[in-house]
Amino acid sequence: MNKIDRPSPQNKPAKLVDPFGRAIDYIRVSVTDRCDFRCVYCMAEEMTFLPKSELLSLEELEVVCRNFMRLGTRKIRLTGGEPLVRRNIMHLIRNLGAEVKSGNLDELTITTNGSQLEKKAEELAEAGVRRLNVSLDTLDADKFQLITRWGALDKVLAGMKAARKAGLQIKLNTVALKGVNEDELGDMVAFAGDEGFDMTIIEVMPMGDIGNENRVDQYLPVSVVRTRLEKRFTLTPSDYATAGPARYVEVGETGRRLGFITPMTHNFCESCNRVRITCTGQLYMCLGQDDHADLSRALRGGGEAGLQEAIYEAIGRKPKGHDFVISRREARNVGRMMNVTGG
Repeated sequence: MNKIDRPSPQNKPAKLVDPFGRAIDYIRVSVTDRCDFRCVYCMAEEMTFLPKSELLSLEELEVVCRNFMRLGTRKIRLTGGEPLVRRNIMHLIRNLGAEVKSGNLDELTITTNGSQLEKKAEELAEAGVRRLNVSLDTLDADKFQLITRWGALDKVLAGMKAARKAGLQIKLNTVALKGVNEDELGDMVAFAGDEGFDMTIIEVMPMGDIGNENRVDQYLPVSVVRTRLEKRFTLTPSDYATAGPARYVEVGETGRRLGFITPMTHNFCESCNRVRITCTGQLYMCLGQDDHADLSRALRGGGEAGLQEAIYEAIGRKPKGHDFVISRREARNVGRMMNVTGG
């Protein structure tokens, strides 16, 4: 394992570089494990959420984010659960958004299910958020309720309309689900084009026990999806890249970008620049591994100096790649629910 340089008192803090030479400049921060949906690929219908006493306060989450910024982080994404259901979350969003306005951050984005956007979109834009990732897996209202269990499609569509009116860019995140939405993915690509949205199609990831649902039954390779889409659309490979793992094409008929995230059929780990922080302050160096560092204990026990030392030590353990497996017979998964780690 390569040694990561620690800062000396005379120098600025060293940037974060993992043992494989990848600069870590992007963090995804789950601000809550709670959500007002129960999506079948993310949660069991009957969930036991963390007690509030275990969560980092919004002030502590901000301290963690600012220390990562001192170590080179340029992009922050707030996730959940559903981040916009956390009480007083706009306080954290406004404070981090101010860093975007000042140039200290390149981007502050939110991953959301869209349920809260109708009432919060304008406030998000004013706070410094410029882009949203909205999870949307179907345009059929009955199917939407089937997938989300508790959600209402018309509320999400109204929220996206409000976000666009407020000037926020939207990218749709769509999970490909075998036998559920595979017959309408082409229509969703067309919808995204009509609305002026980019879109990403994502393979099911084996995370957590989701009760009666079966990962193997849900799994649809994105390679199959792409082959089907190419019968309807002209897909041209693009050099466009975000801080995330998607590989993009240009859709000739819509003029929009379409991304593919393929953790099963094409490992996306070689250029990984990301780590994830849970709402309890656990730092996961890889979405598909269980190894983590307790930043909550480090912060509360050793202050910001202890926090930075814990971050350096954890990045020194960042693995080369994940261990997700889905085959015809089995799904080998990590034990955490996606809502715990954040999307």
